[in-house]
Amino acid sequence: MTNSIDEIIQADVIVMIGTNTTEAHPIIAHSIKRAVERTRAKLVVVDPRRIDLVNQANYWLRLKPGTDIACINGMMHWIIEKDLHDKKFIEERCEGFEELAKLVKSYTPERVQEISGVTPRDLKAVAELIGRNKNVTFLYCLGITEHTTGVANVMSISNLAMLTGNLGRPSTGVNPLRGQNNVQGACDMGCLPNVFSGYQSVTSQPIRKKFQDAWGIKVLPSKAGLTMTEMFPAAIKGTFRGMYIMGENPMLSDANTAHIEKGLRSLEFLVVQDIFLTETAQLAHVVLPASSWAEKDGTFTNTERRVQRVRAAIHPVGNSLPDWMILKEIAQRLGINLSYSSAEGVFEEMRQLTPSYHGITYSRLEQRGIQWPCPSVDHPGTQFLHEGKFTRGKGVLKPIEWQPPVEGVDDEYPLVLSTGRMQYHYHTGNMTRRCQPLDVLAPEALLEMNPDDATKLGISDREMVAVVSRRGRCEIRVDVTDKVGPGVLYTTFHFHESPINRVTNDAWDPTVKIPELKKCAVRIERVIGLM
Repeated sequence: MTNSIDEIIQADVIVMIGTNTTEAHPIIAHSIKRAVERTRAKLVVVDPRRIDLVNQANYWLRLKPGTDIACINGMMHWIIEKDLHDKKFIEERCEGFEELAKLVKSYTPERVQEISGVTPRDLKAVAELIGRNKNVTFLYCLGITEHTTGVANVMSISNLAMLTGNLGRPSTGVNPLRGQNNVQGACDMGCLPNVFSGYQSVTSQPIRKKFQDAWGIKVLPSKAGLTMTEMFPAAIKGTFRGMYIMGENPMLSDANTAHIEKGLRSLEFLVVQDIFLTETAQLAHVVLPASSWAEKDGTFTNTERRVQRVRAAIHPVGNSLPDWMILKEIAQRLGINLSYSSAEGVFEEMRQLTPSYHGITYSRLEQRGIQWPCPSVDHPGTQFLHEGKFTRGKGVLKPIEWQPPVEGVDDEYPLVLSTGRMQYHYHTGNMTRRCQPLDVLAPEALLEMNPDDATKLGISDREMVAVVSRRGRCEIRVDVTDKVGPGVLYTTFHFHESPINRVTNDAWDPTVKIPELKKCAVRIERVIGLM
């Protein structure tokens, strides 16, 4: 997030796009509701599905799945048409305005309606709301990123924020809501194939030398490794032979399960380190028992870049160990001497090598969480980013054409399926499905289907059906509801009894390789004898 959660309540306008905030981020959703109820902030929801916050929204743009760029381009078209863009901000802090203006000129409200289904009246109203207000905050989540155009979707939101001067000030910004509690921290620590901690590039020779000297290693790789989604086809080809999976369950969470399973079974050696024997761990050659969050010390970095201390509440159960201890034991057996004696020791080494974390210490974190960048121990942390200037100099307004999703509907697969999360379960359910009260509240996956589609197909509420795509088949019970529009289906991926990722599309964004989990073409088949 460029900005902070507490700033949401002071925003004039909150634009939520591709985020089911109430169910996936309930604390942030509470801030949004407070802003609407107490400060009379205007709320815009841009989503194909009727989520809970539609009830508080001033506008709901129910766009077709995969048409976000067209809709955003249409907003920018109208903002420029009505002379509502922030000329001063653009002149002082941006480049590429003429090119962007030229591209969005063709995205008239009428054309956007043809592509997205959003009416010209609503598009114009939302565009003017954004253009006429001072503090507009943009919130997005996996409904934006899990597309083959995920990077372009995010850049389009950035275009809209820069065009209207909504960056570098409180209660504005481009704010991704991270899908899990420490995703931000994992990325910050270098759990990406192209960077060290703090996003320091592996292709930079001075940065590599800094880490080589600190670790006592002569040579570190000078090119980026594979992303997770690239590893599975490489495993099938035989060019990638071993995998070490920590706290991840791709057999339920990743698109096209058959492809994932084939990749895992093709490996010569698979290690899984987890707190339970997951569906993925059942395929492993070696399973290492890790400790849960309640059994270890460390830090989490949340979605607003806030580093917070985590303290063990209980001793590790059985033979389990914290992750860093397991890695240290393996390193020693490989002849690498890691001198850490505590989680704090790992953190201390990391912060000495990472400018954005350099001023954060355990002693400071005992008092409160600190937001990076925090370059020195007397620095208070950074509430919001890009004040006064961007790191690269001027922000780039990049013209982006809308591209149709890679898999369209046809006579054989006439419906669009999207997936997401629910409030009662977490990711692949390894923890929450073992919690009886939660499993009582939500014991099974349900496939949301519009009443019009149910009538056409002769499907009854709570009937068991099969969802079929070009990749596989999944049996699941139907929930007939107007939460989804005609032609659109929605369900969650938490349930191993209905593993919906058997059917989802593993085509990925060409830049970051995230699969298109939010849109695939399917058909519905009745399951005879099952109700």
